[in-house]
Amino acid sequence: MTNAVQKQKHFLSFPYYAVVGASTDQSKFGTKVLQWYIQRNKPVIPVHPSNDELEGITTIRSLTDLPNPTETPVSIITPAKITIDLLKQVKELSIPAAWCQPGATDTACVQYIKDNGMSDRVLFEGECILRDGDGVLQAML
Repeated sequence: MTNAVQKQKHFLSFPYYAVVGASTDQSKFGTKVLQWYIQRNKPVIPVHPSNDELEGITTIRSLTDLPNPTETPVSIITPAKITIDLLKQVKELSIPAAWCQPGATDTACVQYIKDNGMSDRVLFEGECILRDGDGVLQAML
């Protein structure tokens, strides 16, 4: 089984990223994750069902709108009842990796990940890009 650091390195090795769960609220973790990518000059697309723009970047409405889904891992910062549907889209669209921020999953999400052979490409055990991301990027140099 792939360990968390290997999964984090895999996640951060792609040319594009998407964030689901960002909003106009600067205090929310979804927005903080989006800002994390922006501050590190990572090409990132915010996914939002109604806002046309977040942090100065044009949004897309759904993961199905990703221009390069097989090259775009997704950060998920949503309630578990939304995360489960996003995980289904990750699988259907062959998105290479997903990083579920702490609090974004529940037992149903974890079961879906395991039942669908996604454990090697989905971070779901409390890993946090805001806490762990810079160390992983440093280790990849």
